[in-house]
Amino acid sequence: MLFNIAIKNLLGAGIRTWLNVFVTSVSIFMIIFSSGMYSGMMEHAMKVSIDTEIAGGAYWHPKYDPYDPITFENSHSKIPSELKKIVNDNKALEVLVNQAAIYPNGRIVPVVMKGITADQSILNIPTKELLKYDGNNIPIIIGKGMAAYTKLKLGDTFTLRWMDDSKTYDAAEGEIIHIMDSGNFKIDMGHIWISIDIARNILSMPDESTYIVYQNGAEEFSDTESWIKRDVEYLVRDMKAIIKQDRPNAIMIYIILLSLAAMGIFNAQTLSIFRRKKEIGTLMALGMRKSKVVLLFTIEGALNAIFAIFLTVILFGPLLYYFSLNGIPLPIDYSDMGLIISKTLIPVYSPILLIATAVIVFIILLIVSYIPSRRISKMHPVDAIRGKTVL
Repeated sequence: MLFNIAIKNLLGAGIRTWLNVFVTSVSIFMIIFSSGMYSGMMEHAMKVSIDTEIAGGAYWHPKYDPYDPITFENSHSKIPSELKKIVNDNKALEVLVNQAAIYPNGRIVPVVMKGITADQSILNIPTKELLKYDGNNIPIIIGKGMAAYTKLKLGDTFTLRWMDDSKTYDAAEGEIIHIMDSGNFKIDMGHIWISIDIARNILSMPDESTYIVYQNGAEEFSDTESWIKRDVEYLVRDMKAIIKQDRPNAIMIYIILLSLAAMGIFNAQTLSIFRRKKEIGTLMALGMRKSKVVLLFTIEGALNAIFAIFLTVILFGPLLYYFSLNGIPLPIDYSDMGLIISKTLIPVYSPILLIATAVIVFIILLIVSYIPSRRISKMHPVDAIRGKTVL
């Protein structure tokens, strides 16, 4: 009975009810949309990092620290025999890292020079372009961001200088033979890529490497003659740290959106009680207990939440589905800012996100509907009918 009365009251309120429902629906949509954008952004960053940099994991030389270029000149050696086996089976690739400098258009630009197995398909880096070069210069691949920073174009040549294993500086002409669009600034900015055979030759480091990257499913080893195993979990720790650090900002947005929805329902319930005092007094005079009257108004608030959820599905569901398929084109290329963000961002809406949002919104609106309804228990039926009760 109370449910039927609550339905009639909401429908009888007309535009006021539907405005509250619409505002709540917009809040639910914005929560799901912003969460999906956030999740899509993080998932894309993780995917690109694994696709272009990590694969199944890596084994590092014990002295190698990718964030400390000073370690590069000492972090190289022949790889252990068990690791050499998976390299020979084409289940891993070798990378030799060293500091260098390039001189484009008379300017000096310090770079990280990485020699990589050219004939590889483990990482999504177009290293096979290095095999197509038949000129006399050192063939070099750079990223789009690095090309923009150094103002280099395809076919440009410049002086490349390095220090070899005997601490002797040497130089040669390098030529840009490919500019890749990897989407990963960590292998783009400040990096140049050459064939590992050429790197070993010019650095006087025959058969040496700094680290290897193995593919998913490759045999893993725990004892590798002091080489350190770095699994995917370790290699994406910086990405996860960024996600964890930014989580409070996302939570704050959710709180603001939920507060807007809750405020609308709270105000509507308070105004409804104030305007319907005679109705409340009549119901209590006819024998309805105060607890049931409180429950009636609480049900009305809960129905607001249910209507809002259904309206979100009907009104905004197709829009969310469209974005999940086609993505959202971004106005600028954030990779130039050192961010791994796709040019077309595809939101990711997990079932947990959808269910949790609906449940949280329902619970919060149920609570804010109950809070003003409690004041009914203090009303006297006669005073309520006469309209003199002050809430």
